[in-house]
Amino acid sequence: MSADDQKRAVGEAAADLIQSGMIVGLGTGSTAVWLVRALALRQLDIRCVSTSLATATLASELGLLLADLDDVPQIDLTIDGADEIGPDMALIKGAGAAMLREKLVWEASRRCVCIADASKVVQTLGAGAYPLPIEVIPFGHTTTLRRIRDGLADCGILTAPSLRQKDGAVVITDSGNLIYDARCGAILDPVSVEAALKSITGVVEHGLFLGLTKEALIGTDRGVERLGPSDFKETPNG
Repeated sequence: MSADDQKRAVGEAAADLIQSGMIVGLGTGSTAVWLVRALALRQLDIRCVSTSLATATLASELGLLLADLDDVPQIDLTIDGADEIGPDMALIKGAGAAMLREKLVWEASRRCVCIADASKVVQTLGAGAYPLPIEVIPFGHTTTLRRIRDGLADCGILTAPSLRQKDGAVVITDSGNLIYDARCGAILDPVSVEAALKSITGVVEHGLFLGLTKEALIGTDRGVERLGPSDFKETPNG
């Protein structure tokens, strides 16, 4: 199976977790697109809270009923993708520039399930192809960058984060912020990195998702497999 086939299979499998009457958090990214499409076909009586404008647009076009996060008591189930899934179900997210809204939705949810193709499972967080995204407010962002470099260096990570651009233009998040991408290499102590970044004035959020899920559905050549914290000696992608 290609990566796209794996994403489709896991998105469709995840849609089967949802039942009528639920309030559902909808993730962002290429795998979440398959979830939204499969969910729309089921025509369930649900309300959906989107993690991004892109997902909200797709869900609305497909007839799903959207609700604002402020208007729901709690989200029953959030299903979202990840850029990397590491030991203890620690995640890196944010390639789609939506990690602030994603984290707000995740933290408002009773249950969160991560969905991804097999290439996203890594033995050491930071070892994959994706950088760690750090969302900052535009005002004084170059001074914030200096504090980010120092904070990461204190954690043993020497890197020069770069301002994210796409098609020659600086990327602006749905919340009007900027993103610096840090290629950290192996993140051996993600808890310390998380604490360092959260302590920096000007940093709005970052792409480390720690302790927010205990389960993932992974698309593999063998089909969709369930992954938990204890499954990192033999990962689905070998």
